[in-house]
Amino acid sequence: MKKNIHNPNKRELTPGDVAQRCGVAVSALHFYESKGLISSYRNAGNQRRYTRDVLRRVAVIKIAQRIGIPLATIGDSLMQYSPGKRMTTREWAVLSQQWRDELDRRIETLTHLRDDLDGCIGCGCLSMEDCPLRNPDDRLSEQGTGAILLDVKSV
Repeated sequence: MKKNIHNPNKRELTPGDVAQRCGVAVSALHFYESKGLISSYRNAGNQRRYTRDVLRRVAVIKIAQRIGIPLATIGDSLMQYSPGKRMTTREWAVLSQQWRDELDRRIETLTHLRDDLDGCIGCGCLSMEDCPLRNPDDRLSEQGTGAILLDVKSV
């Protein structure tokens, strides 16, 4: 098959074709493939080839990464959909709603962190008994004395 990325009828794409069309490095494609996010096949010459649907799948991955969705979450979400099949409008709506919910939770967490940061202005981390970010309501005292790591989710 003639190598021409501008040919819309071309059924198979080389890693270079996909990288150029998607604006990612070939190494990123190999990484995505190693994580099960995309798939390829080998042609008769044992060269890696992609079907055209991979263009949309890489676009979805890049969009999700841009909005801060962790790659593991992207992978879990994409596992629901066959890598060699084009995603339907309905499937995209379901997926984007999942990610929207995740973003809403992150925004809420960041808003709380931002608002609690105001409490640090007068504190300067000099009052570890009443730090809204590290030790709200002195909850760490319940675990004893000494250095204790605090996970925000356990507060």
